[in-house]
Amino acid sequence: MNKLSTEKRAQILSCLVEGMGINATSRINKVSKNTVLKLLNDVGKACSEYQDRVFKNLKCKRLQCDEIWSFCYAKEKNVPKKLKGQFGYGDVWTWTAIDADTKLVPSWIIGDRSAYTAKLFIDDLASRLKGKIQLTTDGHKAYLEAVENAFGIDIDYAILIKIYGKSQDGEKRYSPAECIDTIPKHVIGNPEAKHISTSYVERQNLTMRMSMRRFTRLTNAHSKKIENHIHAISLHFMYYNFCKIHQTLRVTPAMEAGVTDHVWDIEDIVKLIESN
Repeated sequence: MNKLSTEKRAQILSCLVEGMGINATSRINKVSKNTVLKLLNDVGKACSEYQDRVFKNLKCKRLQCDEIWSFCYAKEKNVPKKLKGQFGYGDVWTWTAIDADTKLVPSWIIGDRSAYTAKLFIDDLASRLKGKIQLTTDGHKAYLEAVENAFGIDIDYAILIKIYGKSQDGEKRYSPAECIDTIPKHVIGNPEAKHISTSYVERQNLTMRMSMRRFTRLTNAHSKKIENHIHAISLHFMYYNFCKIHQTLRVTPAMEAGVTDHVWDIEDIVKLIESN
């Protein structure tokens, strides 16, 4: 099989990071589906390894965390009995953290919504930070023990509980219920009230759904294999952190956080594969 040129690889990845599905990317670039998936596999591993290596001693001060739902192979109710309970079949949750100031996403993990996954996620986040932070999460109970174990008392931590009204008739499947109130609660330390928010991480959830076809709801778009799901998310965050200029900051999140001094392009991501 002929090796794809750097330019051709960049064209394929450009389609993927802009929300195009595997089949559509294959058709537009006139390559096989397996070629696209092989490239996604290679670039996903390279992006994960690179970000794991450079996201150290970050000077983030205000972070927000959340979890976003998706499914793999089949929806939970349709998973065959012999596959029930196995990771990668049914519900899959992506836990993300975002720095409210630089908009950097320094940590994410793909798993279930259990206390065990919460511990892995918060431990990873804590290992990447330097100095005391203020953290806001939603009211998911799994965060409480995970944050206390990872940070002890050296953190200003608050949760934001949202109260939702009833969905309007006929819109239950297509529109989320209206948030009618929020209740901030101090958990550890002395978090500043004006910074108790999950707005940025919830906006990141929308960015993920807009940028990755496999996250589109109420369609048949979904990941067939958990490995492809993980690689797609690694590529997404590489592009988001290093290539995409934030409209407010006028630089990329990685530049604002001091991780890099220039805007990356897709060819730079391709070079990560070649350097491996």
